[in-house]
Amino acid sequence: MITTYNLKACGDILVIVLAPNANKQQVTTNGQVTRIQNSDTKKTTGFNIAGLGKQLNITLQNGQIYLEKDQITIVNNAIREAGFNDVLVAEASKLVIGRVKSIKSHPDSDHLSVTSTAVSDEKVLQIVSGSPNMREGIKVVVAQPGTMMPSGALIWDGAIRGVPSSGMIVSGRELQLVGAPDKPGALILPENFGEIGEPFDFDKAKSLYKDGLVDTEY
Repeated sequence: MITTYNLKACGDILVIVLAPNANKQQVTTNGQVTRIQNSDTKKTTGFNIAGLGKQLNITLQNGQIYLEKDQITIVNNAIREAGFNDVLVAEASKLVIGRVKSIKSHPDSDHLSVTSTAVSDEKVLQIVSGSPNMREGIKVVVAQPGTMMPSGALIWDGAIRGVPSSGMIVSGRELQLVGAPDKPGALILPENFGEIGEPFDFDKAKSLYKDGLVDTEY
């Protein structure tokens, strides 16, 4: 996952987040590239790279972006020239359309549900949800581990009250969609919105609430 921020005080900075920050980190800076590692495992958790805005030919902005293959090559060249061996691979958005296949009660909560939610024909995630409108069969938006939300929050694997949860089923409010109700509740997509596993289309979603295409009464 690759995110960029335009820091005017020190020029453009590309912030690459690969894994959650570790409690103990090792930070190494060579030239314009800073690598962050987990001190215990030596796993790289991210990079900060300065001065690539013009080379990447992108408009720097707050929030998540996805780079094309040739842009990833530029980033990898910068990492290699700085003396690091890590290689990044371009990937599609992790915020996708999903289908809730089944639900069971959380063993330690009277308001949480444990769902099995498909994000492709082959991939089903266990996701704990507190949405009051959760039910089997609905088409939803899933933030898989590694997703950056519009707020800037990063979604990772975790556990909620002792039950593992891989990602999050999100609301219109969390997606910052115009007209979304200011209350908890999954965004239930119309059946014709898109196919399971497709990246969530923010432009297509702009009219969902305005045109009354989703239920807000729950």
